[in-house]
Amino acid sequence: MSSGYKPDILWSPHHADRYVICDTELSLYRIGPAGSSETKAGALPLSEETAATLLAINSDTPYMKCVAWYPKQEPECLLAVGQANGRVVLTSLGQSHNSKCKELVGKEFVPKHARQCNTLAWNPVDSNWLAAGLDKHRADFSVLIWDISSKFSPEAVPAEKVRLSGDVDSGLVVTKPLYELGQNDACLSLCWLPRDHQKLLLAGMHRNLAIFDLRNTSQKTFVNTKAIQGVTVDPHFQDRVASFFEGQVAIWDLRKFEKPVFTLTEQPKPLTKVAWCPTRMGLLATLTRDSNIIRLYDMQHTPMPFGDEVEPTIIERSVQPCSESIISSFAWHPSAQNRMVVVSPNRVMNDFTVFERISLAWSSTTALMWACGRHLYECTEDAGQGVAAAEKDIATKMRERAQSHYGHDTVQVWRNHVLAGGDDPQLRSLWYTLHYILHCSAAALQETIGPFKAYSVKVILECTTETRRCWSGSDRQTDVPWYHSEERSLALQLCGWISRGPDIDVEPFLKSLEQEGEWERAAAVALFNLDIRRAIQILNKGASAEKGDLNLNVVAMALSGYTDEKNSLWREMCSSLRLQLKKPYLCVMFAFLTSEPGAYDAVLYESRVAVRDRVAFACMFLNDAQLPRYIDKLANEMKEAGNLEGILLTGLTKDGVDLMESYVDQTGDVQTASFCMLKGSPGEVLKDPRVQCWIENYRNLLDAWRFWHKRAEFDIHRSKLDSSSKPLAQVFVSCNFCGKSISYSCSAMPHQGRGFSQYGVSGSPTKSKVTSCPGCRKPLPRCALCLMNMGTPVSSCPGTGKADEKADLTRDKKLAQFNNWFTWCHNCRHGGHAGHMLSWFRDHSECPVSACTCKCMQLDTTGNLVPSDSV
Repeated sequence: MSSGYKPDILWSPHHADRYVICDTELSLYRIGPAGSSETKAGALPLSEETAATLLAINSDTPYMKCVAWYPKQEPECLLAVGQANGRVVLTSLGQSHNSKCKELVGKEFVPKHARQCNTLAWNPVDSNWLAAGLDKHRADFSVLIWDISSKFSPEAVPAEKVRLSGDVDSGLVVTKPLYELGQNDACLSLCWLPRDHQKLLLAGMHRNLAIFDLRNTSQKTFVNTKAIQGVTVDPHFQDRVASFFEGQVAIWDLRKFEKPVFTLTEQPKPLTKVAWCPTRMGLLATLTRDSNIIRLYDMQHTPMPFGDEVEPTIIERSVQPCSESIISSFAWHPSAQNRMVVVSPNRVMNDFTVFERISLAWSSTTALMWACGRHLYECTEDAGQGVAAAEKDIATKMRERAQSHYGHDTVQVWRNHVLAGGDDPQLRSLWYTLHYILHCSAAALQETIGPFKAYSVKVILECTTETRRCWSGSDRQTDVPWYHSEERSLALQLCGWISRGPDIDVEPFLKSLEQEGEWERAAAVALFNLDIRRAIQILNKGASAEKGDLNLNVVAMALSGYTDEKNSLWREMCSSLRLQLKKPYLCVMFAFLTSEPGAYDAVLYESRVAVRDRVAFACMFLNDAQLPRYIDKLANEMKEAGNLEGILLTGLTKDGVDLMESYVDQTGDVQTASFCMLKGSPGEVLKDPRVQCWIENYRNLLDAWRFWHKRAEFDIHRSKLDSSSKPLAQVFVSCNFCGKSISYSCSAMPHQGRGFSQYGVSGSPTKSKVTSCPGCRKPLPRCALCLMNMGTPVSSCPGTGKADEKADLTRDKKLAQFNNWFTWCHNCRHGGHAGHMLSWFRDHSECPVSACTCKCMQLDTTGNLVPSDSV
């Protein structure tokens, strides 16, 4: 590691909490948690969590140019310092009682001719070897490898080599290196190669990178390049090397050393340092001069030096450890992941962690997984018993519904909401609406306005005729305006209040509500039908039920005191206190009793009441002018809110598609949208691109969940309801010569509905025959048994008499067509008419072609037929 007047950092190779800052002196620091007992009061803060404590200072080695830390544990804190005159001095930080350290500290290695020492590198295997790279000298070598365990040189030390800092102790001076390399050249950087630490040395010489093999120093492998500075090997990929020149970084592969594998983006300023991350594969950090930004290059794939030269994917990013100050140098932490310490020119240090870019992977089963550094995290949805259905993701809901065959019940359509879990009021309303449309009102709707699938309350009321009838309920003296017509009765059927028939009888509906425990709703429906006595009975029954609310008796008592006098105390108190009721149906009951005829806004706009009940109420108490306006307004509100209860109003028409689009935008439930549109929409609505998008997305979801059978069932269900969705033929017999289909696929005729009969294999000899390819006119293969070209109708199968054939003609036409199909063995490529092949293999096990011993039929799982002669 080089060092000039700007401070540099060198991390201890065997102490994860110690590092050295070197400029004019060596300073040893220990990093630790801020505020801990080990951190002294005068510690320098590095971050919010860490601080550095100064342990030792060494000022005995002036004119430092480069420093290298001894790679082994013992002796501790031994450093090699390269000086401006080329000498390499061994020094130590802190006192060591190790005898070996005492022998080595102060030892000097002196070149023949004085010039600057640019770089140092310890051999990581044989730790006694120290490589030094020096400037050029015409009569000397630039790469010297010293053995620190060697004794001093017997020759006298010349006067011009006297140590700069004082007197010479000749016993500590070594002048004879172990190896000398690179004559008449300069070495700016070097490193030992991990492939063979003991023998291979990579040096950045003048305009070339050279690999020296110490087993044969006369030979070297080199490549011409300007990128000779900062040579460093990727610790996770021993054949990948980085070097730089000016603002450009070159990445080399030692297996193909002719040229760089790739070159990183050139920086506007010269680079000062390049370092691989020791804890993260393929992460390279670079620093430019006078910059406060460190650039990171994440190399995603290992470059392949052979074959096609494809550059690997590189993700480039920048980090700014300190916002304002310029970074002088940095050093990766040897063990902590993606952690580094940076230092500024005035020795201000920062402890910084480079956070990984998190890559997310979202599973089709709603599991979320992300990778951060070496850790892989998985987050799955809690599917325990205590998880409410509303808290589940829509994908989880759709997956569970698909497993319960949701949407496939076409007989009892209302049961689909039970298959969905039965806990969603919107789905309940939707499937009951479709049930009433498709079953209860089918006959009446077809007689009235045509296609029942497009039917809705809105459509019904557009063609209504006004018939006003006043009806007084119970013993009340004042009549209440109440409207009735055939169309309004039909609307009540769609709302589920009444069943088919001329009479308006809500008693079956009330009994069903009682069975489900919806006492308040049943009482409100009875009251809206002007039967107060029945409403009171329902409330009393609800109060006495097993889990009933005793307050219903109080409500029943209040209802029994109803009077139609406008200025009565009862009406005044009910008007003021009804808003305090928490149950919406109890609230609208008193709102109805205290409202003026025709002014029922408190009932019609109570959002907590089901839409079907509000619509049924409107059909009974609004006149022909008010009713369409209310229905239009409510339908628009439902469309904007994406409320599936609005399907009752819009039907599965264009307006219904708009409403469903709003619902899907809010919930993402393409499953319900797909089944709903298939259940009730006419053909023109199914052609809507939005509907097609929902259907295809749901099919893709089923495929992503690997619900292959569910998707096939959905396709079958879809084809039954939408004839245009039947898939085209996907498998054809192609010609051996031109590769085209031997059917008329090359013509403008569509594939659909066209079988083998189109080219003369229908079984009838009177039909046209196609015995050659329509594309290239080459003859089709011959049947191995009848020796006729394929495409020729089969008159009779071998072994079958004419009488048998005539008897079977009317039995099954499809079987006759199958007899003419092309069939062949995928092993030996022999074949013929399907009928002939089946007849042959009933009595034989080998191929009918001479000299072919292939047992064709036994190769197929469905062809394990036992020949009759072996039985």
